[in-house]
Amino acid sequence: MLDDISRYWFTGTATSGARLYWENNANNFNAVDIKIPAAITVFPGEIYQVPKSWAEKAYHNLIYYNKVDKGGHFTAWEQPDLFASELRAAFRTLR
Repeated sequence: MLDDISRYWFTGTATSGARLYWENNANNFNAVDIKIPAAITVFPGEIYQVPKSWAEKAYHNLIYYNKVDKGGHFTAWEQPDLFASELRAAFRTLR
């Protein structure tokens, strides 16, 4: 994480790197029509906690939905064991 932050800080590109988020901010949480297999784990510290009703509208092939009691925006770093177990559970049916 510090490498990523340093890269933007030292090269003076943080503003241009964040531009994509600023320009697309109004459309971040709109449901779109996605048909490929999708899995969602809702982490309590995440910016947006996806309701199952929204997920089912956006992902027509929702194969996994779960809420957990730990983790946030960087769950893979914060709770690596939980993150790995959720990935395995989510895509187990696709084996």
